Amino acid sequence: MTTGRTLFGEDREVVAARVDGALWDLDRPIPAGAHAEPVTIGSPDGLSILRHSTAHVLAQAVQRINPEARLGIGPPVTDGFYYDFDVASPFTPEDLKALSKEMERIQRAGQRFERRVVTEEEARELFAAEPYKLELIGLKGGAAESSDEAVEVGAGDLTVYANVDRQTGEVIWQDLCRGPHLPNTGVIKNGWALTRVAAAYWRGSEKNPQLQRIYGTAWPSKDELREYQHRVEEAAKRDHRKLGAELDLFSFPDEIGSGLAVFHPKGGVIRRQMEDYSRERHEVGGYSFVWSPHITKANLFQTSGHLQWFADGMFPPMHLDEEVNAEGDVTRQGQDYYLKPMNCPMHNLIYRSRGRSYRELPLRLFEFGSVYRYEKSGTLAGLTRVRGMTQDDAHLYVAQDQVKEELTRTLNFVFDLLRDYGLDDFYLELSTRDDSPKFAGNDEIWETATATLAEVAAETGLELVPDPGGAAFYGPKISVQARDAIGRTWQLSTVQLDFDQPNRFGLEYTAADGTKQRPVMIHRALFGSVERFFAILLEHYAGAFPVWLSPVQVVGIPVADEYADYLSGVLDRLRAAGVRVELDASDDRMQKKIRTHTLEHVPFLLIAGEKDRDAGAISFRFRDGTTRNGVPVEEAIGLITGAIAQKLQVGTADDLEPAGGAGAAAAGAV
Repeated sequence: MTTGRTLFGEDREVVAARVDGALWDLDRPIPAGAHAEPVTIGSPDGLSILRHSTAHVLAQAVQRINPEARLGIGPPVTDGFYYDFDVASPFTPEDLKALSKEMERIQRAGQRFERRVVTEEEARELFAAEPYKLELIGLKGGAAESSDEAVEVGAGDLTVYANVDRQTGEVIWQDLCRGPHLPNTGVIKNGWALTRVAAAYWRGSEKNPQLQRIYGTAWPSKDELREYQHRVEEAAKRDHRKLGAELDLFSFPDEIGSGLAVFHPKGGVIRRQMEDYSRERHEVGGYSFVWSPHITKANLFQTSGHLQWFADGMFPPMHLDEEVNAEGDVTRQGQDYYLKPMNCPMHNLIYRSRGRSYRELPLRLFEFGSVYRYEKSGTLAGLTRVRGMTQDDAHLYVAQDQVKEELTRTLNFVFDLLRDYGLDDFYLELSTRDDSPKFAGNDEIWETATATLAEVAAETGLELVPDPGGAAFYGPKISVQARDAIGRTWQLSTVQLDFDQPNRFGLEYTAADGTKQRPVMIHRALFGSVERFFAILLEHYAGAFPVWLSPVQVVGIPVADEYADYLSGVLDRLRAAGVRVELDASDDRMQKKIRTHTLEHVPFLLIAGEKDRDAGAISFRFRDGTTRNGVPVEEAIGLITGAIAQKLQVGTADDLEPAGGAGAAAAGAV
């Protein structure tokens, strides 16, 4: 009998087999003629198997300590796993310590994970005391409503995994599960930890009981666990919600509503700089600027397909325009209006407002447009998931023979602009449709669009990751994924190819031969949303924005009050050159002023005392505490304006252009 173990057994890194595309346990017999590949523990699939196996160890530990605990589900998730339990009392930190010790005992015991196919009747008998498992059994595999539930009862056979004593063969514990799992609990080693507890409604519905969820993480080694924990600690320090409050950038007032942010003056400066620079680049790139209102009649979204395909993500309608006479009779029927979730339907109307010629194509329409999405309250997360956002939205209308060239041009534009904001580590994701009914258009259109995007993505030379089922309802898309300063991946820009919307809106242009032709539409969001991109940059820079984006670029600190006038004169010259400056004339001691503005991540602290005034000079202090003393005022102004123009980070004195370089040359223009 051939199994994954007999094929790959000598390699301890192999924890499962991929047989004809499906993940199998190593001990499962492989049919003759099947194609089998090894799955290593450090691969994405291997990590998921490790984490799901660790979730089973957690569940076994919980029921050893508390036999009355009822089991929910325990899927792998990004960087870890969770398991839900119905228990009489919420878990405490002390409970997690006890559970960790019990998990260590189970891990060291090296219990084997054994798969068994069961009938529904057998499964119901095995889990008669587990009401949530019985409910999952009733879902019959393919009817599972989420990927997490599918971990328990995926399509195909109904299976149970038993934890078996390696010496006696006794079944110690078992769970309903699709699998696969590690060969035994000993493979888990010591690269895992329980992280936190949360409440969670069964199957995500507030109508269902509230369970207790334990989260954990698991890695192939202790060193990888420590690296992950360090990343988590660093991410917590960089959390944009924390930094936003500390640096007085934005807030979410209860009086306005969930997921609706207001930007404070300093945050407003950063946002304006982000937007203004983007506008400049779009203007150079041949885009035309448009504007559209925040609400529209329902029939526009009927035409675009949003009400058919995206209604769950839209705010409820407002019924307006109805008129009633004195007798209460309706004399004019009202109609529904919606807050817009997308800008594309309105841009289509702009395109359709007059006849178009092939000479106008590509036509690139661009808008910083406010849109509104009705996100569930549980999914809101600071600025990264909001209900009101501003998209830097572009819609490009091209002839069929211009599609590939325009897609390539658009991606290069995206990469160049993102690099200017300090992000330069990219890979691509290609989102396509699956067999579900949530996608519009025919097969031929989708195949053409997908093939074109795949070709353009491949030519960038970047890694291309498939995302089946992740397309928009009207077409496939390329997503630019960017890694930040601590290695986290963020989805940023999207480029979507759309053959459907031009048909729905009857968009046309007159070709060179006089015939009417249908344009192809490209949807492109570069930031994604201004709010989310703001949060990403805030975390990427840990609040220490490059000088060109910093809300306050220079703070002047006089050594004593008598030098304030001299320093004010220098700041006035900088202000006249467009630099954002402040003078700290408070009664605080100089060292406290320096500490305050260093914590605020001000790029340049300019300090003036007796020697500086006498020499017509200024002294620099940088974010890292380094200094440069006695810099002539003209040179100092050139260094600062040069750093802004070059979009430098300016954390240390070494970041500045040396005297006589580009920065000094800029002084002559001030």
